[in-house]
Amino acid sequence: MQRRRFLLAAAGMPFVLAAAPQSDPAVQSDVQSLRVLLGRGSAQPVDAESFLYEGRRYRGSFTSTPDGRVVSVVPLEAYLYSVVSREMPRSWPAEALRAQAIAARTYVLGRSNPNRDYDVVPSEADQVYTGIDAESPATTAAVDDTAGHVLRFGDEFAQIMYSSCCGGHTEASSDAWNGAPIAYLGGVTCTYCTDSPWYRWTESVALDRVRGAFADRIASIGTLQRIAVDQTDPSGRARFFRIEGDAGSVQIKAAEFRSKLGSRVVPSLLVRGVGLDAAQAQATIAIDGGGLGHGVGLCQWGARGLANSGGSARDILALYFPGTTVGHD
Repeated sequence: MQRRRFLLAAAGMPFVLAAAPQSDPAVQSDVQSLRVLLGRGSAQPVDAESFLYEGRRYRGSFTSTPDGRVVSVVPLEAYLYSVVSREMPRSWPAEALRAQAIAARTYVLGRSNPNRDYDVVPSEADQVYTGIDAESPATTAAVDDTAGHVLRFGDEFAQIMYSSCCGGHTEASSDAWNGAPIAYLGGVTCTYCTDSPWYRWTESVALDRVRGAFADRIASIGTLQRIAVDQTDPSGRARFFRIEGDAGSVQIKAAEFRSKLGSRVVPSLLVRGVGLDAAQAQATIAIDGGGLGHGVGLCQWGARGLANSGGSARDILALYFPGTTVGHD
């Protein structure tokens, strides 16, 4: 993730007009606002503060790009009312929701790109956002209770990552994406996510699916006999898998292994073992692992567990982003 300057338009807050298109409606707004690319479709105003897009009601206003895509222009805090509820269950402890609100706010403040017609997209590529239908009293309260609070590392916004369950140890961003190490995203031990249904899991997949996914790579190794984790990183996540046959073997990057088999088949790369059962009529492999998602940064199930143990939002963020501080934007 690259850190980008978010061009805010708030009373008393400076922003850089020279870098932003003069037509940027978020810059022209009188409150902190951002632009969300909703996609192609039909939008109609409801009143001065909301509109309908594809059957859903959204706060704010909208514009259209030259190629016909709809862009929501929404106050930052109103955007978070929907995002926090979609990114974390509204029934979870208040301190976990507050931690999620601070993380989500920090994330979006680093995502503006004045060279584009929008700042974020409303999906897991950035943050899930579906408008007013997702809002709830609990998550709205979490946003209001943390209004203006962000996570900082020194004078900069912290780079925010989060996923559902780390399985007991978060992943270093440098190991996950082969980037430069980030001091507060180096991976930490987590003892709070054990209640997650994804803390430990076993997934079964037909061997034919494996053969099909890697047909070009395993054609020369003969009859497939074994699949194993070949190397792990310090968090225990697989770096490589080795597929062995009676005529040779091939090493597969772990990210490629997960991508080609699918994230539903391999929920995370914290894989404990791979078993091959070729005796059945339909040969299968059983993959044993833990966690759900990339595992970098905030472990959401861990946030729930720590909050249930009496931890505050600040305690949660300090655990998963060590060395950062909570401050005002």
